[in-house]
Amino acid sequence: MTDVVGGAWERIERWMAVHTPPSFALLAPPATDLSALTATLGYEVPPELAASLRRHDGLTGWANLFPEASPISAARIAAHYEMCLDILDDVEPGPGEPWWHPLWVPFAESNGDALVIDLRPGPGHGRLGMAIHDAGGDFSDGYRSLGAFLTAIADALEHGGPVGSWHPYLTADNELWWSLAGETTLHGRPLTPHSGPR
Repeated sequence: MTDVVGGAWERIERWMAVHTPPSFALLAPPATDLSALTATLGYEVPPELAASLRRHDGLTGWANLFPEASPISAARIAAHYEMCLDILDDVEPGPGEPWWHPLWVPFAESNGDALVIDLRPGPGHGRLGMAIHDAGGDFSDGYRSLGAFLTAIADALEHGGPVGSWHPYLTADNELWWSLAGETTLHGRPLTPHSGPR
């Protein structure tokens, strides 16, 4: 499974280095020690996430690198996880998925929402979902694993097509951008859909 993560990252890196150098430059160096994150979680970092963090420990600056959220560092994962646990007892439970669960591990975030890996036992173990800061967890459109998600991103970049509802674009500054179909501008500047090999 970790080979899938490494292979997907290699494809993503190769495409970004050619087509979106400014975004490629924001990929952080590898994480070298995940012991602090393990201590925060109270269990081992999921192998696919560990493999991803050992490729890139998040980003060195903000970028729209993944659909819906940006990958975060091991330190940021620990901080987000602790914050959610601290708040959890004060959140009124609602129907469906909980607001947060100790066996959810965040790996990307945007405006308080987090993409998470679900480590709860059962048939959904390892699937991805979104922990929404003002609602509950949503696993309705999640990928079955982090490796599958990264592979879908690599496929979309190399061959065109969406990742779920999200399509890759190039900004006027040659940065990678993910948005819904049919977008033509970003902040008043042209947004070019990426439709496959160039």
